[in-house]
Amino acid sequence: MIKETFTIEQLSEGFFELFEDGTIQKMDPKRLENPLDDPNLGKYSSALGIDPLLITNGEENIVVDPGLGWGLDHNSKYENTSNAVTNLKIFGLRPEDIHHVILSHLHFDHAAGSTFVNDKFETTATFPNATYYLHKEEWEYALSQIGRSPDLIGADYRLDELYKLVAEDRIKFLEEDNFTVIPGIEIIKTAGHTPGHTIVRIEDSEKTAYFMGDLIPTEFHLNRPSHPQTVLDSAQAHQAKKLILRKAYQEKAIMYFYHSLYKKTGQLTIDEKRRYILKK
Repeated sequence: MIKETFTIEQLSEGFFELFEDGTIQKMDPKRLENPLDDPNLGKYSSALGIDPLLITNGEENIVVDPGLGWGLDHNSKYENTSNAVTNLKIFGLRPEDIHHVILSHLHFDHAAGSTFVNDKFETTATFPNATYYLHKEEWEYALSQIGRSPDLIGADYRLDELYKLVAEDRIKFLEEDNFTVIPGIEIIKTAGHTPGHTIVRIEDSEKTAYFMGDLIPTEFHLNRPSHPQTVLDSAQAHQAKKLILRKAYQEKAIMYFYHSLYKKTGQLTIDEKRRYILKK
């Protein structure tokens, strides 16, 4: 039994509109009140949340998928936009207080907040004292996509700023399928969405929880597959999802979703129709 007790918080960056060409725009959440009346949503674009995760045991602090990072760059036009750093302030933490950063994969909506450009126009690690964890297969695949059109709708790799993290030896490349960051925090390779996609399992003395990355991006996808054009290997994603959900149900785990609009977290259970649902 893990003796640690973890506090888990979602660091919401807000609501966004994702277009098929990968463009992301900030959106007014009021548009979600009557989505059927909106001519764009569902036809030309999709609405999504972006919710990095903060995990802490009081001694070590972990951020999972630091998000878009809008507003971090020097002279950014998004200076009033929520990001992982502004969210950390709510919990009395600075970027310097983060010890570990886990990257489920490198699509820019998950990883761009890993760095920012300072007032000297230098690429800088957002979390200067942290080790960043990334599966080696994800990095190798991302490199293979340079100069190519994205294989997936709305998914893009923007690696220019991440080279600095590699050059400074800040990224620990994982080769195993399961890796323990600290006792109770386990990175699990699922592949599927991308070749090196990972999720995070959190276990302490009171609970078990999962951060699902883009394997299950929203609560809507608990019982439905992701769109075929958003997953590189549908068979692998389906198999990984099936195994994880079965285990999470047995553990009565709490699920955390990165892209949900409404139910962003909840305990996993099964309803009378044998469908997975979230119980608050």
